[in-house]
Amino acid sequence: MAELDATVAAWLGKVNAAQAERLAAGWVATPIGAREALAGLIAAMVTPGPKLPWVNEAMVAGGDCPVPLRIYHPAPDDARPVLVYCHGGGHMAGSVSSYDPVCRRLAASSGHIVVAVEYRLAPENPYPAALDDVALVLRELWPALDAAGVRYRRERTLGGDSGGAALAATLAQRGQHDPALACDRLLLIYPSVDYTLTQPSIQRLGQGHLLESERIGWYFEHYFRLGGDRVAASPLHGTVTAAHPPTLLITGGFDPLLDEGAAYAAKLATAGVAVDYHCEAAHIHGFMLLEALLPEVCAANYQRIAAFLQRPLPA
Repeated sequence: MAELDATVAAWLGKVNAAQAERLAAGWVATPIGAREALAGLIAAMVTPGPKLPWVNEAMVAGGDCPVPLRIYHPAPDDARPVLVYCHGGGHMAGSVSSYDPVCRRLAASSGHIVVAVEYRLAPENPYPAALDDVALVLRELWPALDAAGVRYRRERTLGGDSGGAALAATLAQRGQHDPALACDRLLLIYPSVDYTLTQPSIQRLGQGHLLESERIGWYFEHYFRLGGDRVAASPLHGTVTAAHPPTLLITGGFDPLLDEGAAYAAKLATAGVAVDYHCEAAHIHGFMLLEALLPEVCAANYQRIAAFLQRPLPA
């Protein structure tokens, strides 16, 4: 097994010490605090930009609740393929605003139009509200882009990181039998695909590596606060067929979600799906948000994602 990256280990030492002090002082986790912490981490670690020639916002209506979008077009005079992107945050945190630099990097590096989805968050909007929002965006994507005056190619990838990757994986499975949800590719960055929390790495790596097993359980308690079958909701326990889109799946070797991500890649391969699996063996969950610490690692993975998105589709 690889060793934890030394730069990340030194940073984690400071993070864990500060967290221990907060706990000793009576700190209690709250949804507001989780949102502020993730937004603060990204703001501290990922610089704004890059500049793009066309960035605008839109709204998709037709479901229980309108869904806001931010659209990034790296070449507005050209018709480009689309990446529908779902931010991470354990279904409780994250936003289009906080993930703005990530989406800009995805658009600039890949040449794709990126459509960032402002899906509803728990606990105010528990399962399955976020899934419903992303499904609505997929169903109404082309009319929404037409209404916004966007030049695009009818080729789309669905993607996300962490909790957002859970939404993407679930909807990719639904798209196997629902053409309105079908996508041409799937991008999963350190995905959460097993709500049962039974994979060994949840406990093996669940303390001291930023994302902790207790916090994951807390996220899921809020997400499923009105109930729901966690096995049926978990992509890892869902049905995969050869109709599933080609997938790029990226994990971290010190991520509590490592084992479920690796198991999902194996599940896809067993079903005959074209899957590219890459593990950043020395890194933790969320490493793509640690660009100030890991510029070369982040740059290499943006290049990896771009190569996947630009690969010609099977005939």
